[in-house]
Amino acid sequence: MNREKNQQIVISGVGGQGVLFLTRLLAEVAIGKGLHVLTSETHGMAQRGGTVLSHLKVGEFCSPLIRSGQADGLLVLKEENIAQHRFFLKEKGWITANQAEEKNGGQFYSVNADRLAEKQGNPKSANLIMLAFLLQKVPGLFCTAEDIKEVIAEKFRGNPDMISIMDMTI
Repeated sequence: MNREKNQQIVISGVGGQGVLFLTRLLAEVAIGKGLHVLTSETHGMAQRGGTVLSHLKVGEFCSPLIRSGQADGLLVLKEENIAQHRFFLKEKGWITANQAEEKNGGQFYSVNADRLAEKQGNPKSANLIMLAFLLQKVPGLFCTAEDIKEVIAEKFRGNPDMISIMDMTI
């Protein structure tokens, strides 16, 4: 992977939203593609609904932490965290957010993943809906929806519901 393909993504949410699950899933996809991966997370008060923040670096990096103004993108699972973590973005970085009022324009993409998950009868699937939405909206990522589905199929062989969630959201 050359330097232009290096990617730094911050994933933000609160305890119970699956921030760490999404980070591991993306990291496994990258590893499966033979890419170098670094991750780091903070989840101090996660059990009490506090903020969970994860850093994902794919490519040639030495440190797992993403500095201010360096992230290519921000995947936000809780709307309030946009303001809290926007400082990580580089000037032309993208934001994909789960928020009640859907807005799309420039490098900002949002969807009401909570509502869609409820509609599907699986409120816990909002994180996978956000991941599928991200993969649809943001060009040039190191992985595709098919890559994610392959890892989910391998990881959850005994749980076809997990695979069907990704199929429904794409």
